[in-house]
Amino acid sequence: MSTHTPERHEFQAEVKQVLDIVVHSLYTDKEIFVRELISNASDATEKLRHTQLSEKDIFDADLDLEIQVTSDEEAGTITIQDFGIGMTHDELIENLGTIAHSGSKAFLNALKAGGERNENLIGQFGVGFYSVFMVADSVKVYTRTWQLEGDCLCWSSNGDGAYEIEQVEGERRGTRIVFTLKDEYKEFAQKDKLEG
Repeated sequence: MSTHTPERHEFQAEVKQVLDIVVHSLYTDKEIFVRELISNASDATEKLRHTQLSEKDIFDADLDLEIQVTSDEEAGTITIQDFGIGMTHDELIENLGTIAHSGSKAFLNALKAGGERNENLIGQFGVGFYSVFMVADSVKVYTRTWQLEGDCLCWSSNGDGAYEIEQVEGERRGTRIVFTLKDEYKEFAQKDKLEG
C-alpha cells in the first residue's frame, strides 16, 4: 500500500535500447528471465552475508538468508523474493534505471561487435533483470535496505521507457519482484513449468 505520491523517472537512452532489444525476441529461450532473476537474488543474499561481517546493526537481522519463488496461476503472476541486502532509493535508480551499474552500454557494444544472439551475453553485463520484460506486462520491485534507517520502496514499470518509485509500508529486508505475465506466457505461472 502506497503512502506517498510516486516519482516518475525515464530510463536512460541506453537502457531503453536494451529493453527494446531484449523484449523484441533477442533470445529464443524466454525462460532465461528465471535464471537471471534468481542469480540476482543470490547475489543480494551473498552481499548481505559479506555486509554482516563488518556491520552489526542490520535491519531484520534474524531473517534467514533465503530466496523464495512462488506463483499465482490464476492471476498469472510470479514472485521472486530474496532476504538479502535490499536497495535504497538511489540504488534502485542506479541498478534498474541507469547504465551506471547495469552494464547496458557494454552489452550494446558486445552485441554490435559479435552480431550473434548469445544467450549467455545478457548475464555477463548485468542487464539480466530486463529479461523479465520479455514475458511480463508489468513488473513491481519491492525492496527494503539492510540499513536501519532505510525506507520500504516500490519500483514499477511496464517496460515502456519509464518507471515509478514510491514509498510503501511493511516490507521485510531484501527484494521482492512481482510480475504479471503477458497472456501468451501465462503458462510460466504453472507450478510444474516454474519448477521444471
